[in-house]
Amino acid sequence: MRFIRRGRRIAAVAATAVVVSALASAPADAHTKSLGTRSLASVLTAHGSGFDHNGRDYDILTAAVLAVLKAKPASPVGVLTDGKTALTAFLPNDRAFELLVADLQHTRRLPTEKAAFTAVAGLGIDTVESVLLYHVVPGATVTRAAALKSDNARLTTAAKSKIKVDVYGWGHRRIRLIDADTNDRDPRVIVFNINKGNRQIAHGIDRVLRPIDLP
Repeated sequence: MRFIRRGRRIAAVAATAVVVSALASAPADAHTKSLGTRSLASVLTAHGSGFDHNGRDYDILTAAVLAVLKAKPASPVGVLTDGKTALTAFLPNDRAFELLVADLQHTRRLPTEKAAFTAVAGLGIDTVESVLLYHVVPGATVTRAAALKSDNARLTTAAKSKIKVDVYGWGHRRIRLIDADTNDRDPRVIVFNINKGNRQIAHGIDRVLRPIDLP
């Protein structure tokens, strides 16, 4: 009986993974069409721009999005400004970018937000664009409730690469995202349902998703 129950759990997980993967590439359904059309770009820029000492907000991410769109107005990153297009985005906070830059520079000292953005921008606009697209899952509005039921699901990003959803913990369930980097700790979702009720929804994460395995 124990093996039967275990088999049912495995089957349920596999089914959920298939459903979520399909949802991530499917066109908006009737439910999605009933949602609001406030874009994530408008959420990010709602409080103005500028770097500060609050590592929990998204100043560096906002600056990166604006820099890409200024350099490449036709960039796919522009989907973040189109609230009619359903998507789910994972937003690294400022501390996440500071940690990334510290890793790239092989130092334990975290840079300021301005210095972190300068370092990220120094990677080149195409690289910044690719990293941003790796944080966007087009075609699906995945809420916290749906994500918690999606253990082991593989989501296809706008960069055409995949990230894996890992639901873990007992009682208070948590979510981390497994990226292409096998060395660094995987990002954890720490803020859920940003812009909930709209076609574009986001979840805040504490690390930058890495589309390649950094040394």
